[in-house]
Amino acid sequence: MTMLELPTHSLHYRIDGENGPWLLLCNSLGTDLSMWDAQAQALSTQFRVLRYDRRGHGRSGTPPPPYSLADLGGDVLALMDALKIERAHFCGLSIGGLVGQWLGIHAGARFDKLVICASAAKIGSAEGWQARIAQVERDGLAALVPATADRWFTPDFIAREPDAVQAVLARFAEVSPEGYNGCCAALAAADLRADLARIANPLLAISGDDDPVCTPADLQAIADAVTEGHHVALPGRHIVNIESAEAFNVKLLDFLR
Repeated sequence: MTMLELPTHSLHYRIDGENGPWLLLCNSLGTDLSMWDAQAQALSTQFRVLRYDRRGHGRSGTPPPPYSLADLGGDVLALMDALKIERAHFCGLSIGGLVGQWLGIHAGARFDKLVICASAAKIGSAEGWQARIAQVERDGLAALVPATADRWFTPDFIAREPDAVQAVLARFAEVSPEGYNGCCAALAAADLRADLARIANPLLAISGDDDPVCTPADLQAIADAVTEGHHVALPGRHIVNIESAEAFNVKLLDFLR
């Protein structure tokens, strides 16, 4: 297990591939680095694929919440600094996509191309995230599993790939409630809509065409707001990189080339 020790917490990370440009993958809320298995397998022959567990998730440590978007972006830069990575491509989904937007705004020179998936410049409302925090404090994460399955995957995919869905949901239920709520606090405060025009990196926005969380219109808005943006919709809901893994990999590889 490869860990980076930071002053307040540790970050668990994994590198797949030995040659080519760096590609950094950033997870959604409530998942760990295994959500990118299909991408790491497909792209590690041409890229050095770096993925990690966000603070409070997977095998990473859980510093005291709440967290900010700057905290989450700072973790990415600390990991890159520790591994002596000067520049990388970045691909993030949901809150990972928000982190990618923050990095493009505040540290764009450290990155080549950005891929923002199933995300938005502002996800939900502060009131909604505060209600989610209260629910987790009261009932725990296991109580959120049924609704999470419905938001993340279409009924067809759930019926077709039940083992894959259950593996993702099992990891969701194991996330630290403190870490989950710390990230919910970051989401409650995050609003990058006024700053998107500062992103100069080439950017691909990928949406799930049936995503009820971050709609295709949200991703189109990101693509329209940046200097050089393009949007594509793929079949699926929120975790589109798993539901449409093959098509996702093709789009990602074509863009990064």
